[in-house]
Amino acid sequence: MNLRPQIRNTIIEVICLLYVLLFIYAAVSKVLDFENFQIQLGQSPLLSVYAWWISLAVPAAEILISILLCIPKFKSIGLFAALSMMMMFSAYIFIIINFSSFVPCSCGGILEKMGWNAHLAFNLIFVSLAVLALVLQGKKSDEYAGSNKKKLTIKVLVTSALSIIVVAIIFLSSENIMQNENPFIRRYPQHPIMMTFEKDLKYNSYYFAGYSKGRIYLGNYSNPLHLISMNSDLKDYRTFKINFDPKKTQFTFVRILVSDNYFFLMDGTVPVIFRGATSDWKVSKELKECPYFNFAVPIDSTSLVFRSSKGENSSQIIGVYSSEADPKISYNKRFLTKQIDGVFDTDGMLLYEKRFNKSLYLYYYRNEFVVGDRDGKVVGRGHTIDTNSTAKIKIAQLKNGDKTMSAPAVMVNAHSAICQNLLFVHSKVKGQYELEKVWEQSSIIDVYDIEKRTYRMSFSVYGIQDKKLESFYVTPTHLYALIGNHLVVHKLRSNLKNELRVSEKEDLK
Repeated sequence: MNLRPQIRNTIIEVICLLYVLLFIYAAVSKVLDFENFQIQLGQSPLLSVYAWWISLAVPAAEILISILLCIPKFKSIGLFAALSMMMMFSAYIFIIINFSSFVPCSCGGILEKMGWNAHLAFNLIFVSLAVLALVLQGKKSDEYAGSNKKKLTIKVLVTSALSIIVVAIIFLSSENIMQNENPFIRRYPQHPIMMTFEKDLKYNSYYFAGYSKGRIYLGNYSNPLHLISMNSDLKDYRTFKINFDPKKTQFTFVRILVSDNYFFLMDGTVPVIFRGATSDWKVSKELKECPYFNFAVPIDSTSLVFRSSKGENSSQIIGVYSSEADPKISYNKRFLTKQIDGVFDTDGMLLYEKRFNKSLYLYYYRNEFVVGDRDGKVVGRGHTIDTNSTAKIKIAQLKNGDKTMSAPAVMVNAHSAICQNLLFVHSKVKGQYELEKVWEQSSIIDVYDIEKRTYRMSFSVYGIQDKKLESFYVTPTHLYALIGNHLVVHKLRSNLKNELRVSEKEDLK
């Protein structure tokens, strides 16, 4: 293609001007909204670990390249730098679309309304423009003939290849650091949950009693023998009253749990555990010789895993109770680990996942969870991504010998739920690159794979008016949240459901 020198010069100048406009606009946008830009990088699946220095390097490089493109002597260097920058951006988007663990929200500025594929096409157009300008620049200086043509081709290919390799190295390095040495950076994929239904329950005394055959069950602390139940669209509303005569049982804290075809009515301070069928809601059996406990969850129709204060010096201890022909209680002194007093520092939440026959204990005041089997034996320990490895509590001893907290403790994990291989944790600790406004309006849920002991993602559950999340329950298809008087249902979307080990159909059999 032979063009007049004046036309060549005009095309080169127009391409350089387009790059200058693009890079200056992009750099100024990043600098003016620097905090948000840094947060976007911090939540990127490729750049999380390097967000701080990339947030400084990218706008600086864009401004420097723009200056080089405006100086005739350095125009060729500027075009190669522009080509390299756009190849890096293109490689980044290609990896995001095809290889990253999730696709984040698109960047802001001039490309805010573009999808990722459109964004990639936009970048490749500018890559082509840079190559065209370099070719025309070579012809302008008679460098595009013979061996010089090959040299220019090699320079373009090497520049492009090195740019892609740099992005690939950053991606692999960031992934390794995030999985093995996470510096408390959360990842927020696009909308893992979607709010679908909401119901005003009129009272805030409800708690999650369980889930069975597509229905969520709620107990009521103020009316202990009553339950309500709904399906996932909060229709087919039903109320139940447990047919039970307490007789001489002096209950102090009654809790009902529904598991498959059974319900359990229990109070660990008495201690008593009654069982009945959900077909008639009648108590049909008392599980004999049960231990004292402060929390318990069913393993099956005859066994429960529980937490008790029967350990050394009244410390917390995990045990398994079986009520078969010969009632049996076994304790595991090594399940919970003492840091300060063995009581307050080991306080936490006990969960059980039937599909995988796994018990799980999540501490309130430190970044640790313990995974056990159905017999109460520890099969692994994992950590949440925050940095609070030691409980930040202060203990005082009263005159009567009792212990109490002398100052408010630093809460790390407030609420939790388990579904198949995933642990959902309502965290109370703000990570890097997170907006204060988001924390004011919502509750942050972190998701972990308990089999691999890895962090997977995070998402927000927004509050209602001035109320925020008080508890939640997760099924293979939905997340149910109690917020003030309201029950809110969120549908799990594919990027979250794909993390589950068991298919939805198999789980609902």
